Amino acid sequence: MPLARFVNTFAGNPLDRAADRRADPDWIADQRAHPDALAIAMWRGEALVEPAPDGERLAYLQLGMAEEAAGAEPLFLGLWKDAPVFAVEFTGGDPTASALAGLGRFQEMRGAGMMLPGAESAMAATAKSLIDWHEFHGFCARCGQPSAPTDGGWKRICPACRTEHFPRVNPVTIMLPTFQGRALLGRQAAWPNGRMSALAGFLEPGESIEEACAREIREEAGLTTTRVAYHSSQPWPFPSNLMIGLIAEVSDDDAQPDQTELEAVRWFTREEMAKVVADDRRGWDGVLPPPRLAIARTLIEAWIAGFEA
Repeated sequence: MPLARFVNTFAGNPLDRAADRRADPDWIADQRAHPDALAIAMWRGEALVEPAPDGERLAYLQLGMAEEAAGAEPLFLGLWKDAPVFAVEFTGGDPTASALAGLGRFQEMRGAGMMLPGAESAMAATAKSLIDWHEFHGFCARCGQPSAPTDGGWKRICPACRTEHFPRVNPVTIMLPTFQGRALLGRQAAWPNGRMSALAGFLEPGESIEEACAREIREEAGLTTTRVAYHSSQPWPFPSNLMIGLIAEVSDDDAQPDQTELEAVRWFTREEMAKVVADDRRGWDGVLPPPRLAIARTLIEAWIAGFEA
């Protein structure tokens, strides 16, 4: 049963992460030797998928075969009932042209989020974020020496100074400003033509979620926030963010884009916003909505349905 009323894409990972057991190297060794151990193959941030009767699904590999083919130590993701599930990263050229020939194809993670069942997209996203963390944090941030993975890949320890390093998650507020029955969308210059979405920004040290929301709205659109309501959250594996979805009431509608983060802003009534999201490809009045896998789309649809700050 979901813990939240709204479960966004990349959320809902069904695996038991076994955090109370994975620190034991003997236990991890037993899981690697388990006859039913499975592997999710990753390559360049993409997950291996295979054909299924209703589309495509994750391609689960036998762990021993995946380890041997990749020549890499697996990362423990968790337990599916009693079967351990690992992530194995492949490097070099496309493995489906060699070691994994005939076993499927690699799918970029945004596409995987759109096509895979929720639980599988969540597992693949966890694998990507964990692999990315190891790639970006191979050296100790305290003394600069190489660090070594432990706890099945959920920690790194520096042999030189014994500092422990854990996977980082970057919190991001993403919000839909509202005023008297209208909601504000913004546009970044780098987005596809017509795309508009919710406002967003990273939390800063010493800042609450509500304070970060208000600051970002002020910085990006020049508006003062009067009330903030939490809606839902979303793991966003690019590389490892946590999107904190909010609806924010503001004091007036005099929105001005900052021309740094946003090049344009626009207010919409609920009727207009419903027309925007009714067609993903054409939108309405030249405006394209955020994709369905993004929490921004969830916030918009929740507001259309009556969710308020």
